[in-house]
Amino acid sequence: MRHLAAYLLLQIGGNASPSAADVKKVLSSVGIEADDERLKTLISELKGKDINQLIAEGSGKLASVPSGGAVAAAGAPAAGGAPAAAAEEKKEEKKEEEKEESDDDMGFGLFD
Repeated sequence: MRHLAAYLLLQIGGNASPSAADVKKVLSSVGIEADDERLKTLISELKGKDINQLIAEGSGKLASVPSGGAVAAAGAPAAGGAPAAAAEEKKEEKKEEEKEESDDDMGFGLFD
């Protein structure tokens, strides 16, 4: 993802066909070491393609992907609603805590 972001930054900056060396230079300027294999794959996959067209095609594909989730409490009976609501709140809090912990496990932050 970092390699792609650097590639797109170079394109926005006016470099119509960034090379692997260009991408490495951008990444190293912010203290990130480039993965040569991934970079090689990225450059070969994007060579000679219009990035705006690829983004438009990708957006069209994403638009067809369902993004809603099933509601767990939709089939629950109405009786005993208060205890169920309290249990549901605890589950939501636990999920939020797990989500925060999982971000720590990644080893890097968004702005690092």
